[in-house]
Amino acid sequence: MIKAQVKKIFAQEFGSSPRLFAAPGRINLIGEHTDYNNGFVLPASIDKRIYLAIAPNQTEGFNIVSTDFNERVSFTANHNTQSLPHWARYPFGVIKEMQKLGCTINGFNAVFGGDIPAGAGLSSSAALESAFAIALNELNALNLDKFTLAKIGQSAEHNYVGVRCGIMDQFASIFGKDEQVVLLDCQTLEHRHFPLHLNGHKLILTDTQVKHSLASSEYNKRRAECEEGVRIAATNEVGMKSLRDATIKQIEPYKAMMGEQVYMRCEYVIEENERVLATCKALSNDNLEAVGALMYQSHQGLQHKYQVSCAELDCLVDAAKSAQGVLGSRMMGGGFGGCTISLVKESAVDAFKKSLTDAFGQQFNRQPIFYSVTIGNGAGEVTE
Repeated sequence: MIKAQVKKIFAQEFGSSPRLFAAPGRINLIGEHTDYNNGFVLPASIDKRIYLAIAPNQTEGFNIVSTDFNERVSFTANHNTQSLPHWARYPFGVIKEMQKLGCTINGFNAVFGGDIPAGAGLSSSAALESAFAIALNELNALNLDKFTLAKIGQSAEHNYVGVRCGIMDQFASIFGKDEQVVLLDCQTLEHRHFPLHLNGHKLILTDTQVKHSLASSEYNKRRAECEEGVRIAATNEVGMKSLRDATIKQIEPYKAMMGEQVYMRCEYVIEENERVLATCKALSNDNLEAVGALMYQSHQGLQHKYQVSCAELDCLVDAAKSAQGVLGSRMMGGGFGGCTISLVKESAVDAFKKSLTDAFGQQFNRQPIFYSVTIGNGAGEVTE
């Protein structure tokens, strides 16, 4: 067990007993590329986590051991960020962002490790930020609320890692609840939990193990295209500040001015927001078939209208459609690689894996990796 391992290594390294905290990775059931358009997302925290053993050390220094990277760093709050290993910039950023709020962060010793697969799009970085944010809030009696802790994690990533992420990942890691998804309104940051009763089904992630170089440049391009569509439509549509404020009926008259490509991007985002809300309604009625159908529709939109899928992701979704016992499947994340997420009957999981492995192997001459995830609670102290 990872939590036992980090406690054991802590005792070996620092010779004392720590407190133990954990923060989960996340999935996004539906709602892709809607966050930066002020729309809706539907993430959930999962049973794969970062475990953090930590204790005060009565100094001004911070000593952190990463079992995953097999490295140890020591620094103070005045350290040069660029000289730190990449992984250490996340906790360093959390400390700095807390200090910006006027908080005093006392020195500590820490050991962390986890079972969130790196590079699979499950937000191991947000989990690391959340684990440190929750732990330092407790150790230093800061009394910061969960929302502030999520924003601290996001700001740490912006300012010390250089990734301009939305708040969904940190929000899901901190606000997650067992067997529930979180509807997050990215415009108002209001949230509401909805039940995810799987009723004999499983959520299976299938990792392509690829990340095409298009990802970052095309992400910025999509964002610009959405902003261009809003700029054109907003000349006559009073109050339209983002695609969150738009309907298909409102943007249709501007199709020629936008051009087909920009129009398709806007159309996808508006439809995806509608799918997120429709998924919440289906979950409230325990209608998993409807959820699955919406997942397939989401992938169709991402593939053909937003054009952020790739051959590997499309192959997996097509194979899922042909497999028995699969209610829905779609790419998850920014696109151009990463994982698909599929809703599969428990009795059909083995056959599902074989179908996707065969199809993927035939087309790409290698095998995907599968992860079965369950929906668990958000970040907090581990007491058992």
